[in-house]
Amino acid sequence: MDISLQAILSQAMLGLNNGAFYALLSLGLAVIFGMLNVVNFAHGAFYMLGAFVALLGYDFLGKWLGDEGVRLSFWAALLVSPLLVGLLGVLIERLMLRRLYQVDHLYGLLLTFGLALILEGLFSNYFNVAGEPYNGKPAVLEGAVNLGFMFFPKYRLFSIVLSLAVCFAVWFLIERTRLGSYLRAGTENPDVTRAFGIDVPLLRTLTYFLGVALAGLAGVVAAPIYSVSPKMGSDLIIIVFAVVVIGGMGSIMGAILTGLALGLLEGVVKVFYPPLANTVIFIVMALVLLWRPAGLFGKEA
Repeated sequence: MDISLQAILSQAMLGLNNGAFYALLSLGLAVIFGMLNVVNFAHGAFYMLGAFVALLGYDFLGKWLGDEGVRLSFWAALLVSPLLVGLLGVLIERLMLRRLYQVDHLYGLLLTFGLALILEGLFSNYFNVAGEPYNGKPAVLEGAVNLGFMFFPKYRLFSIVLSLAVCFAVWFLIERTRLGSYLRAGTENPDVTRAFGIDVPLLRTLTYFLGVALAGLAGVVAAPIYSVSPKMGSDLIIIVFAVVVIGGMGSIMGAILTGLALGLLEGVVKVFYPPLANTVIFIVMALVLLWRPAGLFGKEA
C-alpha cells in the first residue's frame, strides 16, 4: 500500500479539527464532573441546543420579528448561544441538580440522561433528523488556505484556533486565577470554604453554567461544518465520554490534550485502515483503563 506523506498530513489536519471539537466538548464535561461530581449526560443535548440557537437565529429570527432582514450573525451567535444555553443550565442546576449533590453519582447521571432524551425528542418533533444546513458562515471565512501539503478550509482552521484558545483560557481560569481557586476549594471542602464567607451554592451554579456554555459554544462552531440535527449530540457524546475517561475524569488539561491527541490518531488511522477509525478511540480507552484506571491525567482514588 503506497501512502504518501501528503495524505497522512492532510488527514492529520482533518483529525486535528475533530480533536479540537472533542477537546472543547470534553472540557465542559471535565469541568462539571471535576467541580460538581456530576456525570452530565445531557452535555450532548446542550451541544445540539447551541447549534440550533445559531440556526434558528439566522434563519427564523427575522420572521419572528416581522423583518426578514434581521438575522443573528455567526459572530453574535458565538456570544448569544453559549449565554442562552448556560442560562438553561442554571435553571436545571438550581431546580434539579443541587438536590443530588450529596447522593450517588448514578442519580445525577439518570437525571441528565432523561433531560437529554426530552430535549432530543422535542427537537425531533419539529426538525429533520437528517439535519439542516447552517448558512450563516461569515464570508471572511470562505475559501481555503494553502498549507503546502493541502488546501485547508479557512473555517476549519478558524475552528481549531478558536477551540484551542477557549480551552486554554478555561484552563487558565480554573488553575491560575483566584476565582478558579474558589471553585476548586468549594468542591474539595465546601464547609471550610463557607466558613470564609464564600457562597458555595453560587460557585456550583457558575461552574455548571460554564460547563454547559462550553457545550453551546461547541455547537455554534460545529454548525457550519456539520448538519444541525436533533441527533448530533447523541452521535458525539459517547466519543466525548471516552475522551474524558482516557484523560482522567475531572482533569481539565487531560480533557484538552486527550481530545486533541485522539482526534489526530483518528485522522491518521483513516489513512492506513479506514474501518478502524470509528473504533480506535474505544480501543485506546480499554487499554488505558487496563493500565491506569484513573485515566492518563487523573488522580488515583
